[in-house]
Amino acid sequence: MSQYERDLFFIRKCIALARYGMEHQAGGPFGALVVHDGVIIGQGMNRVTSTNDPTAHAEVVAIREACAHRAHYQLEGCTIYTSCEPCPMCLGAIYWARPVRLVYAANRKDAAEAGFADSFIYDELRHSPDHRSLVTMAVGREEALSLFSTWKDKEDKLLY
Repeated sequence: MSQYERDLFFIRKCIALARYGMEHQAGGPFGALVVHDGVIIGQGMNRVTSTNDPTAHAEVVAIREACAHRAHYQLEGCTIYTSCEPCPMCLGAIYWARPVRLVYAANRKDAAEAGFADSFIYDELRHSPDHRSLVTMAVGREEALSLFSTWKDKEDKLLY
């Protein structure tokens, strides 16, 4: 089986998972898998509306399950498959999880046409915090800097 055929196999599973979740009122039409050496170690469907959790996107749910399965906070050597190009939040989570690959089916334009417009977040990220639509301010920086000083000196820290 070629890499393309393997990728298509797992993408079709993501699409089926997304359809199941959508049809069972779990959330929007999104599904994701985390695969290691051809074995699914995490799966997720969008559960935003059923759990009242705006972070319960399919990719985040799949990452949480895979990390629990591995008992580790990173997914080195894994591939994340998703039915749609990840939103900025999910893309950030994917980068933090450190998989080796990301494979998606539909793109962000397709999602926007279905009513899932993430473009405003991408646009907001281009602006400095003081020019975003969300009122954003920094307070207590000097006090917070002591945390980083302590972290730098911490001998038993786990880097991630």
